[in-house]
Amino acid sequence: MDLTQWATQTTVRIDRAERDADLATLQDLQRRLYAQKQMGVIIVLQGMDTAGKDGLIRHVFSGFNAAGTSVVSFKQPTSVDLQHDFLWRVNQALPARGEIRIFNRSQYEDVLISRVHPEILVGQHLPGIQTVGDVTDKFFNRRYHDLRHYETYLAHQGFMMYKFFLHISQAEQTHRLERRLARPEKNWKFSTSDLKERQYWDDYQTAYAQMLAHTATPKHPWYIIPADDKSTARRIVSAILAQQLGGLDPQYPQVSAAEQAKFKTLLHQLRKGRI
Repeated sequence: MDLTQWATQTTVRIDRAERDADLATLQDLQRRLYAQKQMGVIIVLQGMDTAGKDGLIRHVFSGFNAAGTSVVSFKQPTSVDLQHDFLWRVNQALPARGEIRIFNRSQYEDVLISRVHPEILVGQHLPGIQTVGDVTDKFFNRRYHDLRHYETYLAHQGFMMYKFFLHISQAEQTHRLERRLARPEKNWKFSTSDLKERQYWDDYQTAYAQMLAHTATPKHPWYIIPADDKSTARRIVSAILAQQLGGLDPQYPQVSAAEQAKFKTLLHQLRKGRI
């Protein structure tokens, strides 16, 4: 897969009515999903630094019921994480049935950063990994296999995963980093590690291309979102989610005729001030 075709982004006209309709649809679907408590939804957001994941979360999911929606940010694995398999911490972060959980970065970091910096795998007590030379395509192909089958397993249990790669150009990342440095109110978002990792831009593009090609399936595709224009990215993601969650067709629990009759009686008594 060649990602260069996505490097030049085009700003498109955003129809406010369509955007608002998608957001309203998503909010309705989230309420029904939460009431039904049958399925769980995982939304994966991946992208280079400054790709706009945080802003997308604020704009697309701000109207959701907080009781059924949450965000998990996957940082560098802890010493406890590394004592377990690489999907262990992901299992700890899965939503309950009826909930939507947004993964700001995800298990896919384990086939991205380690592709660019294979040395981080040495010392993690992984079978057969003693030196950087042991980190081969065979190792990553096995992880790609495990990631694909993990999604299938979750789907069998009623947990659907929707994966978005927010792809920005190097020029746009430069612009966003400049803003973080130039504007005091954005200084808190800046990390020197962002500049350090820019040295490996081409390596990350290759790692992403390999990951996308090996972990996208017909049932569990990756959506590559052109993200140089933030409004465009948010509009596309909201439209895709409205369509995909709509396909799940969550429903409010049905109330039996006997319960409806009981509720009708209680409503009458409440209105008459008898209870």
